[in-house]
Amino acid sequence: MEFGLFIPQGWRMDLTDIAPAEQWATMSRLAQRADAGPWASIWVYDHFHTVPAPSDEATHEAWTLMAAFAASTSRVRLGQMCTCMAYRNPAYLAKVAATVDIVSGGRTEMGIGAGWYEHEWRAYGYGFPPARERLRALDEGVQIMRQAWSTGTATLDGKIYQVDGAIVRPRPLQEGGIPLWIAGGGEKVTLKIAAKYAQYTNFDGTQEGFAAKSAILADHCREVGTDFGAITRSANYNIAIGETEKDVADRLAWFNDKITRLCGPERAAREMAAFENLPGVGTPEQIVEKLRALGAQGMTYAITYFPELAYDTSGLELFEREVVPALA
Repeated sequence: MEFGLFIPQGWRMDLTDIAPAEQWATMSRLAQRADAGPWASIWVYDHFHTVPAPSDEATHEAWTLMAAFAASTSRVRLGQMCTCMAYRNPAYLAKVAATVDIVSGGRTEMGIGAGWYEHEWRAYGYGFPPARERLRALDEGVQIMRQAWSTGTATLDGKIYQVDGAIVRPRPLQEGGIPLWIAGGGEKVTLKIAAKYAQYTNFDGTQEGFAAKSAILADHCREVGTDFGAITRSANYNIAIGETEKDVADRLAWFNDKITRLCGPERAAREMAAFENLPGVGTPEQIVEKLRALGAQGMTYAITYFPELAYDTSGLELFEREVVPALA
């Protein structure tokens, strides 16, 4: 199993007690720490407004961070989970990603999805098209990027996007172009797009959910004639780890208190539901057991999020010491 690490960027209110002038230093330090450690990759989110509620707290832009991390790290791969297709013209996005790949020496991943955060869509003037249009944009945009990276130009007369001889040079350093992570578990459309184009998927990381989505992906692969076994299946995990169950409870309580202070108890309760009793929560032994069971189902790439990381690396250190070696 490989492991990725989300770097705090503010979207999940994980930089709130750090002065804006110090936030890049915090992100850069953690990225370089991961670069020197056991992590295969580092990740950010592609969002503009904070969750669980929009606020005036910082949310640093994903592809700007990609470029900065490309220049300030040397080994780890660089991903976003996931880029929203409609936030940037896909030919332009292909150009940006190719440049980041050049700067990084061929370490860029393209996490891509249809997008969901309606508040920021409307706030930034993108409207909020129905799901079928957002998914069509995802399919067409992926076609444009694949064409651009493989040939250096892109032409598509689509229903959402029209590009005519867009030149994307230099092409990415990676042979065949930048790997595509199609993110999302939509069973009729998103997973079919993944079956057609993805080298990686990213969906529900619970045992039951992962098994169900994997079976549907396999069906789509058979339908479109691609190799299900060639697609790496990943999932994201919120991590609350401690030496003892009391340590785990204390870590969860700290996070609950923080989100309650920032957003109120109702939103905090919803945020806590994304941690409690899920695979990334527990002692090292408990987390290893749960992730090992998921690995047996084909989940071979875990992308982890530590909410306290900007202030406290003790959980990260414990995970690196006892979880990663047990599953690597």
